[in-house]
Amino acid sequence: MAPRPPPQELPPVYPRALPKPCDICNFTDRTKDASRVHVKESARPAGRPGPSVVPRSRAVGRDAELAVPPPPRLGRGRHTAGRRHVNTRPERQARRSLTGFLILALTLCLGIALLAQPGRATAADRSPKATTPPAKATGRAVPPPVGSTADLSDRSDARRNPLDAAHLPPPRPMTSPAKPKEKAKPRAAKGAAASCTPGDFGSRTGADLVAFVQASTTNCVNTLFSLTGTNASNVFREAQMVTVANALENTARTYPGDNSTNVWQLVLFLRAGYYVQSNNATDVGPYGATLATASEAALDTFTTSSHFMDVSAANGDIMGEVLILTDSANEQARYLGTYIKVLNAYNSSYDAYWSMDTAVNDVFTPLFRGHWNPAYISAVTADPSIVDTLSTFTLNHLSKLNDTWFYLASNAGTETARFLDTPALQAKVRPLAKGLLDASSITGPSAPLWVGVAAMTDANDKTQCSYYGTCDFVGQLTAAALPITYHCDAGHTFRAQSLTDAALTAACTSLQGQDAYFHGIVKDNGPVADDHNSNIQIVTFASPKDYQTYSGWIFGNSTNNGGEYLEGNPSDPNNQARFLSYVKSVNDGFPGDIWNLNHEYTHYLDGRYDMAGDFEAGQAVPDIWWIEGFAEYVSYSYRGIPDTEAIADAGQHTYALSTLWQSTYANSDLTRTYPWGYLATRYMIEKHPDDVQNMLAKFRTGDYAGGYAVYSTGIGTRYDADFTTWLDACAAGACGATSGGPAAAFDATVNGMTVQLTDKSTDAGSTITAHAWNFGDGTSSTAANPAKTYTSPGTYTVTLTVTDAKGKTATTSKPVTVTGALPACTNADPRVMGQNCSRSGRAATTGNLDYMFLYLPAGTVTLHITTTGGTGNADLYYNPKGWATPTSYTARSTKAGNTESITVTNKTAGYRYISLYAKTAFSGVTITTTY
Repeated sequence: MAPRPPPQELPPVYPRALPKPCDICNFTDRTKDASRVHVKESARPAGRPGPSVVPRSRAVGRDAELAVPPPPRLGRGRHTAGRRHVNTRPERQARRSLTGFLILALTLCLGIALLAQPGRATAADRSPKATTPPAKATGRAVPPPVGSTADLSDRSDARRNPLDAAHLPPPRPMTSPAKPKEKAKPRAAKGAAASCTPGDFGSRTGADLVAFVQASTTNCVNTLFSLTGTNASNVFREAQMVTVANALENTARTYPGDNSTNVWQLVLFLRAGYYVQSNNATDVGPYGATLATASEAALDTFTTSSHFMDVSAANGDIMGEVLILTDSANEQARYLGTYIKVLNAYNSSYDAYWSMDTAVNDVFTPLFRGHWNPAYISAVTADPSIVDTLSTFTLNHLSKLNDTWFYLASNAGTETARFLDTPALQAKVRPLAKGLLDASSITGPSAPLWVGVAAMTDANDKTQCSYYGTCDFVGQLTAAALPITYHCDAGHTFRAQSLTDAALTAACTSLQGQDAYFHGIVKDNGPVADDHNSNIQIVTFASPKDYQTYSGWIFGNSTNNGGEYLEGNPSDPNNQARFLSYVKSVNDGFPGDIWNLNHEYTHYLDGRYDMAGDFEAGQAVPDIWWIEGFAEYVSYSYRGIPDTEAIADAGQHTYALSTLWQSTYANSDLTRTYPWGYLATRYMIEKHPDDVQNMLAKFRTGDYAGGYAVYSTGIGTRYDADFTTWLDACAAGACGATSGGPAAAFDATVNGMTVQLTDKSTDAGSTITAHAWNFGDGTSSTAANPAKTYTSPGTYTVTLTVTDAKGKTATTSKPVTVTGALPACTNADPRVMGQNCSRSGRAATTGNLDYMFLYLPAGTVTLHITTTGGTGNADLYYNPKGWATPTSYTARSTKAGNTESITVTNKTAGYRYISLYAKTAFSGVTITTTY
């Protein structure tokens, strides 16, 4: 078997005190036989309740609580078959796609590198050594360990296609404390270093270079990760790297356990050099034995220094960076003993210092990436002590699975089982992996461990799945993590872990209302050409930890972010666009408590109605001010919430409008991308809407150069002075929450199963122009005063969202109770169901099935099947192809008792098959079918 290529190099990570920007990259579908469960018929093999096929993606949410190493940002997140958008701050997102991601040579797109700030990399930058790894066992690849090298932000991410799980970097902490920026030490006789340009570094050599690096801030050094071309050569040619490596060795001899000697800057410079050279080898030139020798000497000195293992916040920062540097230099085999020492030394005293626990977690980066280094695999095969150390660490720290540092135990367990990819180690690793699975479970606090270990067995030892209990791994995860399917309407489907009916209704109503608001601003004429993403699936996990535990394995996305939008291929009629999200906390300001809901949804709408072509097409020009700024603007203004961060920044006058025209993910930090993107977009929408329309008209046809010309050269600097005046007004209060707007209200008159709804909304200063009703049963209407006939008795939450001529919205909800029973199905055959009818008295003994079927005529959109009443426990199964059984079905409902329901979207006319399986003997059950 051909060897697997190593994962692509990763850039630096942001400082822990800052959230990271979003990331967008390209995914490919790794669940080709999986289906859109309970959504589309005939999408997967009968009997497999697997996840939906992962499409291209785009944006993700802002303020992501899951940190990521920021890879180089490429740009906009358009909703194509795999485009993904990750948000690292509340509702702020970006999109990026890395097409051509074949087999396992993924790009590890886990964060957006707006500006690479100092901090730890999730999977560190690697040198280009050892690109030909030893042959590995076959199997589906899986993500690397959860890493903790930078703080986690709540921004979301956009990608095109799902990443191969084997190449997702290690997860990081869910939260991190604020940390002051590292400051440079004043330069003796020359004063502090104020300038920070590539020329400042590239023009210096020898002691002068070392002095300048040490006098710089870590933020300054971190900007070097983005160098290319001549600058990359001048700064990071081998001679420069050797100079700094020698300086690191000398400084490490007297390392005091903190950065008082500015050693951190030397380590970061070397990391940046390895990273840049690995991605720009032609520019930088080769690295050879001279640098390897110098780096080994420096690392040997540092890792054996008397203060390397000090338990303190200051040492934790630098210790973690040094551990990452061992990976950057591709020296994983040489420092196996160091990794063992770090793991064995860990105890509860470390938990008092965030940086120390993070440093311990940094060990998992070289342990993961070493699997692509033949020398590392050979060393572990000859002496597998690290395998025993990892397993023992996991079992000794199972209690960590209940706290913030859960990923220390789960990462150690995952890395134990990862060695199943090496045939010579499988006999040793199998019982260890089985023991870790037995010590954990697929749900609950220990789920991160079970899922990580199970994923490794599925990827690298699949033929032994019965031994591990991990057969149909993705199907098991999906069933455990996403039991809820809610069809808001034809355009919006929710898959959720634990959202309440009220939360689902609130989120559904919010998205329905946002449609009209969005279209009122952009004034589009419908979807761009060849875009078939007419339905968006919103997948919501119960918490950030659950998102990090399950989502990457089910959908192939990075989870060190605030959510992701997987756009898929919009030109494919069978594509399923999907937004991956989580509940950050109750009452977090988003409808249904779904973090980044409205920001992410704006990216979906913007891609569908404003941005033609593939994701990369829009990245030919700087347009991030619009992509991110517009998502911010819609999310805040639609919800009637002021962007206080942007308002505060407005008074600083940091950027001219003409400067913001040139914003890219590569040249912009969080502040320029999000608050200032919001300000630029709001100014243009409010003051120059005709220019916005001219730009969007070009974008919609794929003429991105023409759209760019509208603002870059057509406007240029003409609006800069007016923008400055507008910013003053904004800071003084003009950009606060808008006042006035509609007040939503309605009356409901019930007659049996029918409800007459009458709009009673009012609006001061404008008129109501649009209505969006959600009837609480998955159906909706845009009529002003609709009548609704329900198919089942019960209490439903009816929600009305109104939009006025100014684009302002208001929402209200109230419960409506309908009574009455559906008539009995009339066919003489007791197995035949029908339209809007029921059959009562259904019964079966334990282990047996009660079979039924019905014929759906052409034009039927949605079929609802419910069971109620009786005694015992009957589970409900559905199959469009043949008799439904517990081993042959495409949808099922298997709750305790007899209250079950299934909703499926019909695609063609024909027979549909239903059965009740007696989990225990049941009788007196009533089943209804409505369509």
